[in-house]
Amino acid sequence: MLAARFALILQRRGVHYAWVVAAVTFLAMLVTSAALGLPGALMQPLSQEFGWSTSELSSIFATRFALYGLLGPFAAVVLMRYGVSRVVSFAAGVIGCSLLLGVFIHTLGQAFALWGFALGMGTGLTAMVLGAIVANRWFVQRKGLVMGLLAGSSATGQLLFLPLVAWLIEQHGWRWALVPVIAASALVFVLAILFMRDSPAALGMRPYGSAPDAPPAPAAPRAEWTLPFKTLAAASRVPTFWILAGTFFICGLSTNGLIQTHFISLCGDRGMGAIPAASVLSMMGVFDLVGTTLSGYLSDRFDNRKLLFWYYGLRGLSLFWLPYSEFTLIGLSLFAAFYGLDWIATVPPTVKLAAAEFGPERASLVFGWVFAAHQLGAATAAYTAGLSRSILASYTPALFAAGAACLVAAFVILLVRPKPSVDLAR
Repeated sequence: MLAARFALILQRRGVHYAWVVAAVTFLAMLVTSAALGLPGALMQPLSQEFGWSTSELSSIFATRFALYGLLGPFAAVVLMRYGVSRVVSFAAGVIGCSLLLGVFIHTLGQAFALWGFALGMGTGLTAMVLGAIVANRWFVQRKGLVMGLLAGSSATGQLLFLPLVAWLIEQHGWRWALVPVIAASALVFVLAILFMRDSPAALGMRPYGSAPDAPPAPAAPRAEWTLPFKTLAAASRVPTFWILAGTFFICGLSTNGLIQTHFISLCGDRGMGAIPAASVLSMMGVFDLVGTTLSGYLSDRFDNRKLLFWYYGLRGLSLFWLPYSEFTLIGLSLFAAFYGLDWIATVPPTVKLAAAEFGPERASLVFGWVFAAHQLGAATAAYTAGLSRSILASYTPALFAAGAACLVAAFVILLVRPKPSVDLAR
Protein backbone atom coordinates (compact mmCIF):
# COMPACT_ATOMS: atom_id res chain seq x y z
CA MET A 1 0.00 0.00 0.00
CA LEU A 2 2.74 2.46 0.93
CA ALA A 3 4.66 1.78 -2.29
CA ALA A 4 1.53 2.26 -4.45
CA ARG A 5 0.65 5.52 -2.69
CA PHE A 6 4.22 6.80 -3.01
CA ALA A 7 4.32 5.82 -6.70
CA LEU A 8 1.13 7.81 -7.33
CA ILE A 9 2.55 10.89 -5.57
CA LEU A 10 5.75 10.69 -7.63
CA GLN A 11 3.82 10.17 -10.86
CA ARG A 12 1.92 13.41 -10.28
CA ARG A 13 5.30 15.15 -10.03
CA GLY A 14 6.63 13.52 -13.20
CA VAL A 15 8.98 11.09 -11.43
CA HIS A 16 8.88 7.41 -12.35
CA TYR A 17 8.87 4.93 -9.44
CA ALA A 18 11.64 2.98 -11.19
CA TRP A 19 14.10 5.46 -9.69
CA VAL A 20 12.91 4.58 -6.17
CA VAL A 21 13.44 0.88 -6.83
CA ALA A 22 16.86 1.65 -8.29
CA ALA A 23 17.76 3.71 -5.20
CA VAL A 24 16.82 0.92 -2.77
CA THR A 25 18.68 -1.58 -4.96
CA PHE A 26 21.72 0.73 -4.92
CA LEU A 27 21.64 0.78 -1.11
CA ALA A 28 21.23 -3.00 -0.88
CA MET A 29 24.19 -3.61 -3.19
CA LEU A 30 26.19 -0.95 -1.33
CA VAL A 31 25.71 -2.82 1.97
CA THR A 32 26.61 -6.08 0.23
CA SER A 33 29.85 -4.52 -0.96
CA ALA A 34 30.62 -3.12 2.49
CA ALA A 35 30.08 -6.56 4.03
CA LEU A 36 32.33 -8.17 1.43
CA GLY A 37 35.09 -5.59 1.86
CA LEU A 38 34.96 -5.50 5.66
CA PRO A 39 37.03 -8.66 6.32
CA GLY A 40 39.91 -7.17 4.32
CA ALA A 41 40.24 -4.45 6.95
CA LEU A 42 40.01 -7.09 9.70
CA MET A 43 42.82 -9.30 8.39
CA GLN A 44 45.63 -7.86 10.50
CA PRO A 45 43.59 -7.40 13.73
CA LEU A 46 42.30 -10.97 13.54
CA SER A 47 45.78 -12.30 12.86
CA GLN A 48 47.17 -10.41 15.84
CA GLU A 49 44.42 -11.47 18.27
CA PHE A 50 44.01 -15.12 17.28
CA GLY A 51 47.34 -15.93 15.61
CA TRP A 52 45.72 -16.97 12.32
CA SER A 53 48.00 -16.81 9.27
CA THR A 54 47.30 -14.75 6.15
CA SER A 55 46.72 -17.92 4.11
CA GLU A 56 44.19 -19.25 6.69
CA LEU A 57 42.24 -16.01 6.67
CA SER A 58 42.49 -15.84 2.88
CA SER A 59 40.83 -19.26 2.61
CA ILE A 60 37.81 -17.86 4.49
CA PHE A 61 37.62 -14.83 2.22
CA ALA A 62 38.04 -17.03 -0.87
CA THR A 63 35.08 -19.18 0.24
CA ARG A 64 32.98 -16.05 0.70
CA PHE A 65 33.84 -14.77 -2.79
CA ALA A 66 33.15 -18.16 -4.39
CA LEU A 67 29.71 -18.48 -2.74
CA TYR A 68 28.94 -14.85 -3.56
CA GLY A 69 29.47 -15.62 -7.23
CA LEU A 70 28.19 -19.19 -7.51
CA LEU A 71 24.87 -18.19 -5.98
CA GLY A 72 24.36 -15.65 -8.76
CA PRO A 73 22.53 -17.88 -11.25
CA PHE A 74 20.39 -19.38 -8.49
CA ALA A 75 19.79 -15.95 -6.97
CA ALA A 76 18.08 -15.06 -10.24
CA VAL A 77 15.70 -17.99 -9.79
CA VAL A 78 15.12 -17.14 -6.12
CA LEU A 79 14.38 -13.52 -7.03
CA MET A 80 11.93 -14.58 -9.76
CA ARG A 81 10.29 -17.22 -7.60
CA TYR A 82 9.92 -15.41 -4.27
CA GLY A 83 10.02 -11.75 -5.26
CA VAL A 84 12.65 -9.05 -5.06
CA SER A 85 11.36 -7.44 -1.85
CA ARG A 86 11.31 -10.67 0.17
CA VAL A 87 14.67 -11.91 -1.05
CA VAL A 88 16.49 -8.61 -0.54
CA SER A 89 15.10 -8.22 2.99
CA PHE A 90 16.01 -11.83 3.83
CA ALA A 91 19.54 -11.35 2.47
CA ALA A 92 19.98 -8.15 4.50
CA GLY A 93 18.93 -10.07 7.60
CA VAL A 94 21.45 -12.85 6.93
CA ILE A 95 24.27 -10.33 6.35
CA GLY A 96 23.45 -8.41 9.52
CA CYS A 97 23.15 -11.55 11.67
CA SER A 98 26.37 -13.12 10.37
CA LEU A 99 28.30 -9.94 11.21
CA LEU A 100 26.60 -9.56 14.60
CA LEU A 101 27.38 -13.15 15.61
CA GLY A 102 30.94 -12.59 14.40
CA VAL A 103 31.52 -10.41 17.47
CA PHE A 104 31.67 -13.62 19.52
CA ILE A 105 33.98 -15.75 17.34
CA HIS A 106 36.96 -17.46 18.95
CA THR A 107 37.93 -20.20 16.49
CA LEU A 108 38.82 -20.37 12.82
CA GLY A 109 35.88 -22.74 12.27
CA GLN A 110 33.44 -20.17 13.64
CA ALA A 111 34.94 -17.48 11.40
CA PHE A 112 34.60 -19.80 8.40
CA ALA A 113 30.95 -20.61 9.21
CA LEU A 114 29.93 -16.97 9.70
CA TRP A 115 32.18 -14.98 7.37
CA GLY A 116 32.92 -17.63 4.79
CA PHE A 117 29.63 -19.54 4.45
CA ALA A 118 26.81 -17.38 5.92
CA LEU A 119 28.17 -14.07 4.64
CA GLY A 120 28.82 -15.62 1.23
CA MET A 121 25.23 -16.89 1.10
CA GLY A 122 23.68 -13.59 2.20
CA THR A 123 25.70 -11.41 -0.14
CA GLY A 124 25.22 -13.85 -3.02
CA LEU A 125 21.48 -13.12 -3.03
CA THR A 126 22.10 -9.40 -3.57
CA ALA A 127 24.97 -9.66 -6.05
CA MET A 128 25.21 -8.03 -9.48
CA VAL A 129 22.37 -10.28 -10.70
CA LEU A 130 19.96 -8.22 -8.59
CA GLY A 131 21.12 -5.07 -10.37
CA ALA A 132 20.75 -6.73 -13.78
CA ILE A 133 17.19 -7.88 -12.98
CA VAL A 134 16.13 -4.44 -11.73
CA ALA A 135 17.69 -2.64 -14.70
CA ASN A 136 16.10 -5.02 -17.23
CA ARG A 137 12.65 -5.04 -15.62
CA TRP A 138 12.22 -1.40 -14.68
CA PHE A 139 14.06 0.46 -17.46
CA VAL A 140 13.84 0.62 -21.23
CA GLN A 141 15.74 3.87 -21.55
CA ARG A 142 18.85 4.67 -19.45
CA LYS A 143 19.40 0.95 -18.81
CA GLY A 144 23.17 1.16 -19.25
CA LEU A 145 23.38 4.25 -17.03
CA VAL A 146 21.32 2.56 -14.29
CA MET A 147 23.45 -0.59 -14.45
CA GLY A 148 26.53 1.60 -14.17
CA LEU A 149 25.15 3.33 -11.08
CA LEU A 150 24.19 0.02 -9.47
CA ALA A 151 27.57 -1.51 -10.23
CA GLY A 152 29.18 1.61 -8.77
CA SER A 153 27.45 0.91 -5.46
CA SER A 154 30.36 -1.36 -4.57
CA ALA A 155 32.65 1.65 -4.87
CA THR A 156 30.34 3.71 -2.67
CA GLY A 157 30.35 0.95 -0.07
CA GLN A 158 34.10 1.34 0.24
CA LEU A 159 33.85 5.12 0.16
CA LEU A 160 31.44 5.27 3.10
CA PHE A 161 32.56 2.44 5.32
CA LEU A 162 36.26 1.61 5.03
CA PRO A 163 37.79 4.78 6.56
CA LEU A 164 35.24 4.61 9.39
CA VAL A 165 35.94 0.91 9.90
CA ALA A 166 39.72 1.50 10.00
CA TRP A 167 39.25 4.30 12.54
CA LEU A 168 36.98 2.15 14.74
CA ILE A 169 39.49 -0.71 14.63
CA GLU A 170 42.31 1.59 15.72
CA GLN A 171 40.31 3.37 18.43
CA HIS A 172 37.96 0.72 19.80
CA GLY A 173 38.91 -2.68 18.34
CA TRP A 174 37.68 -4.73 15.40
CA ARG A 175 34.38 -5.76 17.01
CA TRP A 176 33.09 -2.17 17.06
CA ALA A 177 34.00 -1.89 13.38
CA LEU A 178 31.16 -4.30 12.55
CA VAL A 179 28.47 -1.99 13.94
CA PRO A 180 28.04 0.43 10.96
CA VAL A 181 27.50 -2.39 8.46
CA ILE A 182 25.10 -4.18 10.82
CA ALA A 183 23.07 -0.97 11.18
CA ALA A 184 23.04 -0.43 7.41
CA SER A 185 21.82 -4.01 6.90
CA ALA A 186 18.90 -3.33 9.25
CA LEU A 187 18.01 -0.21 7.24
CA VAL A 188 18.01 -2.17 3.96
CA PHE A 189 15.78 -4.81 5.59
CA VAL A 190 13.12 -2.19 6.35
CA LEU A 191 13.34 -0.26 3.07
CA ALA A 192 13.14 -3.42 0.95
CA ILE A 193 9.93 -4.51 2.65
CA LEU A 194 8.33 -1.07 2.34
CA PHE A 195 9.40 0.11 -1.12
CA MET A 196 10.79 -2.71 -3.30
CA ARG A 197 8.43 -4.24 -5.86
CA ASP A 198 9.06 -7.04 -8.36
CA SER A 199 8.16 -5.19 -11.55
CA PRO A 200 6.33 -2.11 -12.86
CA ALA A 201 3.28 -4.30 -13.52
CA ALA A 202 2.94 -4.86 -9.75
CA LEU A 203 2.08 -1.15 -9.49
CA GLY A 204 0.12 -0.97 -12.74
CA MET A 205 2.94 0.87 -14.51
CA ARG A 206 5.14 0.51 -17.58
CA PRO A 207 8.95 0.44 -17.38
CA TYR A 208 10.73 3.77 -17.50
CA GLY A 209 11.04 4.97 -21.09
CA SER A 210 8.55 2.45 -22.49
CA ALA A 211 6.36 3.81 -25.29
CA PRO A 212 2.62 3.89 -24.48
CA ASP A 213 1.85 1.68 -27.49
CA ALA A 214 4.75 -0.72 -26.90
CA PRO A 215 3.73 -4.40 -26.62
CA PRO A 216 4.02 -6.00 -23.18
CA ALA A 217 7.44 -7.37 -22.29
CA PRO A 218 7.92 -11.07 -23.07
CA ALA A 219 7.13 -13.35 -20.18
CA ALA A 220 10.11 -14.19 -18.02
CA PRO A 221 11.22 -17.84 -18.06
CA ARG A 222 9.50 -20.02 -15.51
CA ALA A 223 11.47 -19.96 -12.25
CA GLU A 224 12.33 -23.65 -12.02
CA TRP A 225 15.33 -24.76 -9.97
CA THR A 226 16.74 -26.50 -13.02
CA LEU A 227 16.60 -23.29 -15.06
CA PRO A 228 20.16 -22.12 -14.19
CA PHE A 229 21.58 -25.47 -15.37
CA LYS A 230 19.50 -25.42 -18.55
CA THR A 231 20.62 -21.86 -19.21
CA LEU A 232 24.26 -22.81 -18.64
CA ALA A 233 23.96 -25.82 -20.93
CA ALA A 234 22.49 -23.68 -23.71
CA ALA A 235 24.80 -20.71 -23.20
CA SER A 236 27.90 -22.91 -23.12
CA ARG A 237 27.28 -23.75 -26.79
CA VAL A 238 27.77 -20.07 -27.68
CA PRO A 239 31.43 -18.94 -27.93
CA THR A 240 30.57 -15.45 -26.69
CA PHE A 241 29.55 -16.90 -23.32
CA TRP A 242 33.03 -18.35 -22.74
CA ILE A 243 34.69 -15.08 -23.78
CA LEU A 244 32.53 -13.09 -21.37
CA ALA A 245 33.01 -15.62 -18.56
CA GLY A 246 36.78 -15.85 -19.11
CA THR A 247 37.35 -12.11 -19.20
CA PHE A 248 35.08 -11.60 -16.18
CA PHE A 249 37.08 -14.26 -14.30
CA ILE A 250 40.10 -12.02 -14.88
CA CYS A 251 38.06 -9.00 -13.80
CA GLY A 252 37.41 -10.61 -10.41
CA LEU A 253 41.01 -11.81 -10.20
CA SER A 254 42.28 -8.26 -10.54
CA THR A 255 39.75 -6.42 -8.32
CA ASN A 256 37.75 -7.93 -5.43
CA GLY A 257 40.02 -10.83 -4.66
CA LEU A 258 43.29 -8.93 -4.95
CA ILE A 259 42.96 -5.21 -4.19
CA GLN A 260 39.79 -5.17 -2.10
CA THR A 261 40.97 -8.06 0.08
CA HIS A 262 44.70 -7.47 0.38
CA PHE A 263 45.35 -3.77 -0.26
CA ILE A 264 45.36 -2.71 3.42
CA SER A 265 47.66 -5.62 4.29
CA LEU A 266 49.87 -4.78 1.28
CA CYS A 267 50.20 -1.17 2.47
CA GLY A 268 50.94 -2.40 6.00
CA ASP A 269 53.86 -4.41 4.64
CA ARG A 270 55.22 -1.16 3.14
CA GLY A 271 54.90 0.76 6.41
CA MET A 272 51.56 2.49 5.82
CA GLY A 273 48.93 2.49 8.57
CA ALA A 274 45.47 1.02 8.22
CA ILE A 275 43.62 4.36 8.20
CA PRO A 276 45.69 5.94 5.37
CA ALA A 277 45.43 2.67 3.38
CA ALA A 278 41.66 2.57 3.88
CA SER A 279 41.50 6.20 2.78
CA VAL A 280 43.28 5.29 -0.47
CA LEU A 281 40.74 2.51 -1.02
CA SER A 282 38.02 5.04 -0.34
CA MET A 283 39.56 7.35 -2.94
CA MET A 284 39.42 4.46 -5.41
CA GLY A 285 35.75 4.21 -4.55
CA VAL A 286 35.18 7.84 -5.51
CA PHE A 287 36.88 7.38 -8.87
CA ASP A 288 35.17 4.04 -9.46
CA LEU A 289 31.71 5.50 -8.84
CA VAL A 290 32.48 8.16 -11.44
CA GLY A 291 34.11 5.70 -13.84
CA THR A 292 31.40 3.04 -13.61
CA THR A 293 28.59 5.56 -14.02
CA LEU A 294 30.39 7.05 -17.03
CA SER A 295 30.91 3.52 -18.36
CA GLY A 296 27.16 2.93 -18.21
CA TYR A 297 26.60 6.12 -20.18
CA LEU A 298 29.25 5.14 -22.75
CA SER A 299 27.92 1.58 -23.08
CA ASP A 300 24.64 2.99 -24.42
CA ARG A 301 26.54 4.83 -27.16
CA PHE A 302 29.74 3.01 -28.16
CA ASP A 303 31.05 -0.44 -29.07
CA ASN A 304 31.12 -2.31 -25.76
CA ARG A 305 33.95 -4.58 -26.91
CA LYS A 306 36.25 -1.60 -27.48
CA LEU A 307 35.31 -0.12 -24.13
CA LEU A 308 36.27 -3.37 -22.41
CA PHE A 309 39.54 -3.50 -24.36
CA TRP A 310 40.57 -0.17 -22.84
CA TYR A 311 39.27 -1.00 -19.37
CA TYR A 312 41.20 -4.26 -19.07
CA GLY A 313 44.32 -2.88 -20.74
CA LEU A 314 44.57 0.19 -18.50
CA ARG A 315 43.87 -1.86 -15.38
CA GLY A 316 46.66 -4.27 -16.25
CA LEU A 317 49.15 -1.44 -16.69
CA SER A 318 48.14 0.10 -13.35
CA LEU A 319 48.76 -3.20 -11.53
CA PHE A 320 52.22 -3.47 -13.10
CA TRP A 321 52.98 0.02 -11.85
CA LEU A 322 51.68 -0.38 -8.25
CA PRO A 323 54.82 -2.06 -6.78
CA TYR A 324 56.90 0.86 -8.12
CA SER A 325 54.65 3.57 -6.65
CA GLU A 326 56.89 3.58 -3.53
CA PHE A 327 53.62 3.66 -1.54
CA THR A 328 53.81 7.38 -0.97
CA LEU A 329 50.64 9.43 -0.72
CA ILE A 330 51.23 10.91 -4.18
CA GLY A 331 52.10 7.56 -5.76
CA LEU A 332 49.10 5.77 -4.28
CA SER A 333 46.81 8.68 -5.15
CA LEU A 334 47.83 8.35 -8.79
CA PHE A 335 47.18 4.60 -8.63
CA ALA A 336 43.81 5.18 -6.95
CA ALA A 337 42.72 7.53 -9.73
CA PHE A 338 44.03 5.41 -12.60
CA TYR A 339 42.91 2.03 -11.24
CA GLY A 340 39.73 3.29 -9.59
CA LEU A 341 38.20 4.73 -12.76
CA ASP A 342 37.73 1.27 -14.25
CA TRP A 343 37.45 -0.95 -11.14
CA ILE A 344 33.89 -2.06 -11.95
CA ALA A 345 33.52 -0.16 -15.19
CA THR A 346 33.54 -3.55 -16.93
CA VAL A 347 30.06 -4.43 -15.63
CA PRO A 348 27.75 -2.27 -17.85
CA PRO A 349 29.42 -3.28 -21.15
CA THR A 350 29.45 -6.94 -20.11
CA VAL A 351 25.74 -6.86 -19.20
CA LYS A 352 24.97 -5.13 -22.50
CA LEU A 353 26.92 -7.73 -24.50
CA ALA A 354 25.08 -10.53 -22.69
CA ALA A 355 21.71 -8.91 -23.39
CA ALA A 356 22.57 -8.37 -27.06
CA GLU A 357 23.69 -11.98 -27.48
CA PHE A 358 21.07 -13.84 -25.43
CA GLY A 359 18.08 -11.49 -25.23
CA PRO A 360 16.89 -9.28 -22.33
CA GLU A 361 14.81 -11.94 -20.54
CA ARG A 362 17.64 -14.50 -20.49
CA ALA A 363 20.42 -11.98 -19.97
CA SER A 364 20.08 -11.94 -16.17
CA LEU A 365 20.47 -15.71 -15.90
CA VAL A 366 23.38 -15.80 -18.34
CA PHE A 367 25.03 -12.89 -16.57
CA GLY A 368 24.56 -14.82 -13.32
CA TRP A 369 26.94 -17.50 -14.65
CA VAL A 370 29.30 -14.89 -16.07
CA PHE A 371 29.35 -13.22 -12.64
CA ALA A 372 30.01 -16.59 -11.02
CA ALA A 373 33.18 -16.75 -13.11
CA HIS A 374 34.04 -13.25 -11.85
CA GLN A 375 33.82 -14.34 -8.23
CA LEU A 376 35.73 -17.57 -8.85
CA GLY A 377 38.48 -15.31 -10.16
CA ALA A 378 38.15 -13.20 -7.00
CA ALA A 379 38.35 -16.32 -4.82
CA THR A 380 41.44 -17.48 -6.71
CA ALA A 381 43.18 -14.15 -6.15
CA ALA A 382 42.08 -13.88 -2.51
CA TYR A 383 43.71 -17.21 -1.70
CA THR A 384 46.77 -17.17 -3.99
CA ALA A 385 47.73 -13.60 -3.06
CA GLY A 386 47.60 -14.57 0.62
CA LEU A 387 49.64 -17.67 -0.18
CA SER A 388 52.17 -15.52 -2.02
CA ARG A 389 52.58 -13.31 1.04
CA SER A 390 52.89 -16.29 3.39
CA ILE A 391 55.44 -18.18 1.26
CA LEU A 392 57.32 -15.42 -0.59
CA ALA A 393 56.71 -12.59 1.91
CA SER A 394 55.51 -10.42 -0.98
CA TYR A 395 52.36 -9.55 -2.90
CA THR A 396 54.31 -8.48 -6.00
CA PRO A 397 54.04 -11.82 -7.89
CA ALA A 398 50.26 -11.71 -7.46
CA LEU A 399 50.11 -8.12 -8.76
CA PHE A 400 52.20 -8.97 -11.83
CA ALA A 401 50.15 -12.10 -12.58
CA ALA A 402 46.88 -10.16 -12.37
CA GLY A 403 48.28 -7.38 -14.56
CA ALA A 404 49.35 -9.85 -17.25
CA ALA A 405 45.94 -11.54 -17.15
CA CYS A 406 44.23 -8.17 -17.71
CA LEU A 407 46.29 -7.57 -20.85
CA VAL A 408 45.21 -10.99 -22.14
CA ALA A 409 41.55 -10.15 -21.41
CA ALA A 410 41.87 -6.87 -23.31
CA PHE A 411 42.61 -8.70 -26.55
CA VAL A 412 40.36 -11.71 -25.97
CA ILE A 413 37.23 -9.53 -25.59
CA LEU A 414 37.71 -8.29 -29.16
CA LEU A 415 36.91 -11.83 -30.36
CA VAL A 416 33.22 -11.21 -29.58
CA ARG A 417 31.33 -10.59 -32.80
CA PRO A 418 27.90 -8.89 -32.92
CA LYS A 419 25.23 -11.48 -33.74
CA PRO A 420 21.43 -11.77 -33.68
CA SER A 421 20.09 -12.63 -30.24
CA VAL A 422 20.26 -16.32 -29.37
CA ASP A 423 17.06 -17.93 -28.13
CA LEU A 424 18.14 -20.15 -25.26
CA ALA A 425 14.68 -21.63 -24.95
CA ARG A 426 15.17 -23.63 -28.09
